[in-house]
Amino acid sequence: MKQTLKQKLAELVPAWQGQVRDALAPGELVNEPCAVIAFAEEVPKSSWAGYRRIIRIAPYARLTEGGAEQLEVWSSRLMEGLHQVRLQDTEGNAFTCIYLGSSDCDRIDSGAGFITRSLRFGVYVPEVIEQDLVIETQDYSLLALQNWTQAELGSSWSVYRDTWPGGYESPSVLWRLASYDIAEAGASTLEIRKQFVGHVMTGNSVTTRNTVIRLVEQLGIQARIAITSVGSEGTTESRRYVTVDDVSADLQADAYLNGQIRLTLQERIRRPGTDVPFIRQVHHSRGIE
Repeated sequence: MKQTLKQKLAELVPAWQGQVRDALAPGELVNEPCAVIAFAEEVPKSSWAGYRRIIRIAPYARLTEGGAEQLEVWSSRLMEGLHQVRLQDTEGNAFTCIYLGSSDCDRIDSGAGFITRSLRFGVYVPEVIEQDLVIETQDYSLLALQNWTQAELGSSWSVYRDTWPGGYESPSVLWRLASYDIAEAGASTLEIRKQFVGHVMTGNSVTTRNTVIRLVEQLGIQARIAITSVGSEGTTESRRYVTVDDVSADLQADAYLNGQIRLTLQERIRRPGTDVPFIRQVHHSRGIE
């Protein structure tokens, strides 16, 4: 991960070629414009996003060569070039950078003649789950939503469910189940309401925004989504539908961590135990004792 980040920083600021350094030792001074990268705490974040590691990137600009203005330009390049950007290491593991702000004010190193500031980024890394530990979801609504999204966006998109995989691709969509409610809808009927969260990740903010809007509009038009239940022998048992009850988008939400789409699907099913023969006729005779 660290080597991948170093290469990315050198791409964003060509002046840092060979000058992206690890954390400085106490009392150590810089003698060339550079960037210093330091890894901080690492904590689990969520079941679908994996864990988050904090990194601090400090660009150093020479006071006699632009000073604060040059520092501002480099800081802007880092924020634009890393925020919500998917990177992949040499082993094929993907991770996402989220800009978290500057941790302190600008600092002048008068002895070396440089000005610097510390920029904080959260690096989100999906948990890599061993193949024999993967449990496939049994939620047919989620499976149907995944299939519908794949058909809507096409084969150039990757559509995931439940969690971000370790080597997730871009562009991609993740659907996950956020809440599940069951309520009575009659003497023999139950109403099931499920809320799903959709995450849309691309390498371009305009593409991301347009795709979110497209999915929300099409889900609103769709009205219902077909669910096919498959039997143990691989034969189709039945086809039923879930209704799109509510769908909305937050275009400012974090794509990787929080997701931009909120979708509620509704389905009515017969209460278990109600499929019994009905009493159609009753015969009565006074002679029965």
